[in-house]
This record gives sequence, C-alpha cells and structure tokens, in this order.
Amino acid sequence: MPINVEPLLAHVPVWLLVLFRLTGIFIFAPVLGSRTIPGQIKIFLALALSFCIYPMLWAPASPSAALLRPILESGFSSLWTLGAAVAMELAIGLIIGFAASLPLIGIQLGGRVMDQQMGLGLAGVLNPVFDEQTGIVSEFYFILALVLFVILGGHRVMLAILIGSFNSVPLGGLTPDAHLADLLVGLLQTMYELAFRVAAPLLCIIFLETIAMGFIARTVPQMNILSIGFALRVLIGAIALIGAIAAQANVFVEALHRTMQALGTFFGM
Repeated sequence: MPINVEPLLAHVPVWLLVLFRLTGIFIFAPVLGSRTIPGQIKIFLALALSFCIYPMLWAPASPSAALLRPILESGFSSLWTLGAAVAMELAIGLIIGFAASLPLIGIQLGGRVMDQQMGLGLAGVLNPVFDEQTGIVSEFYFILALVLFVILGGHRVMLAILIGSFNSVPLGGLTPDAHLADLLVGLLQTMYELAFRVAAPLLCIIFLETIAMGFIARTVPQMNILSIGFALRVLIGAIALIGAIAAQANVFVEALHRTMQALGTFFGM
C-alpha cells in the first residue's frame, strides 16, 4: 500500500521557519552559541528541538495553532517570499540569543576595565567563547557569570521565551519597529550599567590609591613610587575584588532578571 506523503510535504515550509527561528539561538546565545561546541552538534540540537517543538505548536489548546494554520493553507508564493520569511525567523532567534548574552558581555566589559586599572591589561588569556584575547579579571568574571547563568536556569528561560514567541509572533511576521529598537537600546543600556556597577568599587579604591601614592611621592621624594606602585595596585585590587565579588554577583543576577523579563514582555510571555 503506497504511503501518501503529500500532507507531510505541506508542512515542510512551515517546519523550516520553526527550525530557523530555533537556529538563531545557536549563534549568539550563552552556552548554546559557544564556539567550543562543534557546528555539527549545534545543527543536530536545532533539528532535534524543531522535531520536538513543531508538534507542540499544533496542539488544539495552543494559541500558535491559529497562527500557523493560515501559513500552512496559503503557503508561499515564491522562493523570495520564503527566503524573506526565513530571514525574519533567523532574526528572532538572533535577537533572543544576543539579548540573553548581553549581561555576560556587560560583566566581561566591567572586568576589562578593572584589568586596565590594575595594570593587568597585558596579561591576556584566550576566551574560547568569543575567540579573542581577554584579561585575567574579565575572563574570571565571564566564567563566573556563565556559571551563574546555568545555575539560575537562564538557558531554560531563554528557550521558554523562544518557544513562547510562536504564540505571539507569527512565522515570518516580525516587523522591525520602534518597540524593537526600544528593546535593544534598553538592553544595551542595562549592559553598560552592569559594567559600570561591577567596576565601580575597584575604580573608587584605585582612585584613592593613586591619590595616596601621589601624596607620598610629593612628601617623600626619596621613595621610588614606581617600584612599589604597580605591586601595591595589584594587591589592593585583588583585595577589593575578593570583598566585592558577592555584591557584583548580585548585580549580575539582577541585570539577568531584568533582561529576561524585558525579553519575555516583548514576546508576550
């Protein structure tokens, strides 16, 4: 008895849009978008997720079913139309993944500022996630933020927001407007605010240390400040980092919650 595959073929274009929306988070998202994960593994995970999620979208009680049915019935008039829809779906995944990574980039940026102030800017290490050279302090804070992101379930929240977006944003229905621009600008502002709040304690202490060294250099000119200033700055900076790390972790968690809440609100969660 021949098997009729025509009903399944009608679902292929719609499934492709779902696949490309999921693929976007494997480019910029924390953990999932890491360059240390081979591309074949990312493709396999995206395919596996699409096969799991696509049937869920057609559940009778799911709001996404009403959004998918017109696309399934009408289809796409040309490859250009399908290509534009694929680009829009990929952009949604990229936006969610990039936005979720902004708190991690912010705390790494704050660590880079601290590296420069402590004089550790030349002591760089390779960050395999971004494939670039970073400072010791910035790499430490990035790893700390990544661990907190996983422990707090940030990857699960990110996937939940992505899956929930099918209920509010129809396939191929993303329209770049003022609301999207406000979301991205607000998230970038949160990232820079996080970087400043993380680096602020060390900046204040280093500022006071610089004033003290300048005062000693003026009052005791016989003392060679340059010979002890660098080591003293590293020592004071390390003590400041140990004392402020708990507060900095709380600041990161707060910024992560604000980012995920803004994403969830924008995509109707």
